[in-house]
Amino acid sequence: MGDSLSAAYGIDPQAGWVNLLKQRLGDEHEVVNASISGETTSGGSGRLPDILRQYHPDIVLLELGGNDGLRGLSPQQMQVNLAKMIERSQEKGAEVLLLGIEVPPNYGPAYTQAFREVFTQLASEHDVPLVPFLLEGVDLDGMLQSDGIHPTAEAQPIILENVWPKLEPMLSPSDEEK
Repeated sequence: MGDSLSAAYGIDPQAGWVNLLKQRLGDEHEVVNASISGETTSGGSGRLPDILRQYHPDIVLLELGGNDGLRGLSPQQMQVNLAKMIERSQEKGAEVLLLGIEVPPNYGPAYTQAFREVFTQLASEHDVPLVPFLLEGVDLDGMLQSDGIHPTAEAQPIILENVWPKLEPMLSPSDEEK
């Protein structure tokens, strides 16, 4: 569940980090990319129940919040929406990996800090693993598309490598041995 960062906005979908994850996992794991460019936590929260019913996932990678931040929406409401998504996923028996994002510093230190803390608080309160900043290590000067927001195809392997150390332990040992 994600937004444009996981929907491979502006690049060949085959080059996106979610597709690279599919390739890494191979045929033993089904990866469903339920990401929509422009999605907010409110929209994702509304879509999640149907996705959980349709796919019955073992693991939900939750990458939402960036559009909430870019629109200056309340970090508190974002936290409520994400918490609801974590709880719904867990109620359906899925483990959750929370993928954090940050807003640019021009939103001001108070908003930037409150936004960042949403992810750490949720991870702690719901005992879920967290990738604090999905774009960690991505050259934000050289690996963004012309819009200055979306990563290029060259950035996608870095994003996958940010996710992999937290995701790999969530895969069951029997799945890894196949």
